[in-house]
Amino acid sequence: MVEFALQLDGLGLQQMGLEVGGGALIGGIIGFAAKKVAKLIAVIVGLQLALFKFLETRGVLTVDWDAITGSASNATQAAGKQGGETAGWLTSLLSALPVSAGFTGGFLVGFKKG
Repeated sequence: MVEFALQLDGLGLQQMGLEVGGGALIGGIIGFAAKKVAKLIAVIVGLQLALFKFLETRGVLTVDWDAITGSASNATQAAGKQGGETAGWLTSLLSALPVSAGFTGGFLVGFKKG
């Protein structure tokens, strides 16, 4: 009976610990890198928009700001519609739970530290 408590469908406690720990390590690295890349992209986009505004005030070019705003909102709407359902979503969710939990925790810590 005690042996059954330490195992979950053939998945040992040690294996589950390795999955959670490995997911946390990978999540931390990816979270740290994601924040650094997001900061870099934000700076580049901000500088580009500032340059566009400067050149527009000097009369060098004309920027259609409505088109820029519209394309950004269209992209976010298209991304929201991409979610689809699979047949065994509950089974898939439960099988990936240890790695996902570790990855999520690691990602949040890495993103905060980045």
